[in-house]
Amino acid sequence: MIDTDKWKEIIITLKQNKVRTFFTAFGVFWGIFMLIIMLGSGNGLQNAVFDNMGDFATNSCFMWTQQTTIPYKGFPRGRFYRFNNGDTEALLQNIPELKDLSPRLQGFGGDGANNAVRNEKTGAFTIFGDYPAWNRIDPIQVTSGRFINDLDVKNRRKVVVIGKRVVEVLFDSEEDPLNQYIKINGVYFKVVGVFKSKKNGQQAEREEQNIHMPFTTLQRIYNFGEDVGWYAMTAKDNVPVDVVEEKARAILKVRHSIAPNDDRAVGGFNVAKEFKKMRGLFAGINGLIWIVGIGTLMAGVIGVSNIMLVIVKERTKEIGIQRALGATPMNVIIQIINEAVFLTSIAGSLGLVAGFWLIELINFALNSSGSNGEMFKNPEVDFRIAISALVILIFSGVFAGLIPAKRAVSIKPIDALRTE
Repeated sequence: MIDTDKWKEIIITLKQNKVRTFFTAFGVFWGIFMLIIMLGSGNGLQNAVFDNMGDFATNSCFMWTQQTTIPYKGFPRGRFYRFNNGDTEALLQNIPELKDLSPRLQGFGGDGANNAVRNEKTGAFTIFGDYPAWNRIDPIQVTSGRFINDLDVKNRRKVVVIGKRVVEVLFDSEEDPLNQYIKINGVYFKVVGVFKSKKNGQQAEREEQNIHMPFTTLQRIYNFGEDVGWYAMTAKDNVPVDVVEEKARAILKVRHSIAPNDDRAVGGFNVAKEFKKMRGLFAGINGLIWIVGIGTLMAGVIGVSNIMLVIVKERTKEIGIQRALGATPMNVIIQIINEAVFLTSIAGSLGLVAGFWLIELINFALNSSGSNGEMFKNPEVDFRIAISALVILIFSGVFAGLIPAKRAVSIKPIDALRTE
């Protein structure tokens, strides 16, 4: 059964100096409140960053051409070169660890001029020549129709997959764009698919202004010949993309007579490395949040310990009477610890609830304002982590009460009774 008298006594004791008790409890409250807010904010920032990546393949890399920086085999430094279809075949045949390879080209509209026409409507959009593999590397959500397929590439079909924004500009609101035709660079293309972005914010807006057509078709209508703009590639499962990247660089250098040690001639971007850096960055941020949060909590716990020391000093005579009437040292220790635990538990629970309430309020405000979540999205705190922090805080309250409790039992009853 619960001894209500003991808890009433604890409350009466703490109420004897309300101001001191309030500020001590506020220290504990503020510590766990700030920990919850900082954890939620850190998660909100992390969610926004990784959500902006959509379903981008993290085990991927990109390669493009740059000027050579070292003379080699009679070629001077500063030489320009272009990837070509032969490079594509060489990469596919000589890198067994390669999972997906997508050559890409980008069309142009002539200094930002409108490059897509349908009846009386025109628009300037970014046009890409792609392989089906691109939608596995940087996926988009095809809302109707389909994406580019292998037969489209093989037969150089005049088909396109258009973004949501392209539909809004070139078609009336009630029109179904599928199987309709648009004119690009003077050539008519059949719309076989419509997509929307899986990203957020400005990235999504930019992506939904894209038009995708078969890679080989774009090569022909823009007179690119055999040229390839750049490569996107992924490694097979459980194979680091660094292996694929290293082999691809070596193959491309040999094919284009580039010095083996000319690392700047083949430009590249390793998504896996950047993703790892971001993970490390957020792990560091979370670690810093915990250090600051735990430090703030401990400051509150120390405050509890200090107020209990003051309370013990003020109640020295009372403790002496209890001891004289038969109370054991353990009775006194339990009483002091109960008071410390009560203070930390109440203040910590209120801080926990207030922290979660504010996080939910921020989340509601973000959703209500129509925020695109580009910089901050869905701040959240794992409830298990929050409860674990509260449990740790309560146990800290036990230790906070131990020092004052030991101080209380160290006073001899006869000395305590003499205290004024």
